[in-house]
Amino acid sequence: QVQFVESGGGLVHPGGSLRLSCVASARISAIGVAWYRQAPGKQRELVAQSAMNGVRDYAPSVRGRFAVSRDNLKRTVYLQMNSLNLEDTAVYFCNRPGGLYPWGQGTQVTVSS
Repeated sequence: QVQFVESGGGLVHPGGSLRLSCVASARISAIGVAWYRQAPGKQRELVAQSAMNGVRDYAPSVRGRFAVSRDNLKRTVYLQMNSLNLEDTAVYFCNRPGGLYPWGQGTQVTVSS
């Protein structure tokens, strides 16, 4: 199994930006990695994913604002989040698509004026 450690969250004003990082405990060059988020009282949802062949996909709510990228040598997947709004407030996690591995602690993103 691969373990993921998320970081980079924080408090930001509406319209602001953050870049999240997800470091894996093992190689990720041969696997897809996805970002998820869970807002208070809501189910965890898929936000973005980076396939091992470079294909990227996004939830409609973040398309055009978020960008996922990866550095396989660093075993790290990034989530650049721009034009943040209140609805983006959540704990952000990374995992294999489908949540195949144990979930990490996530990183809190709070968008507030």
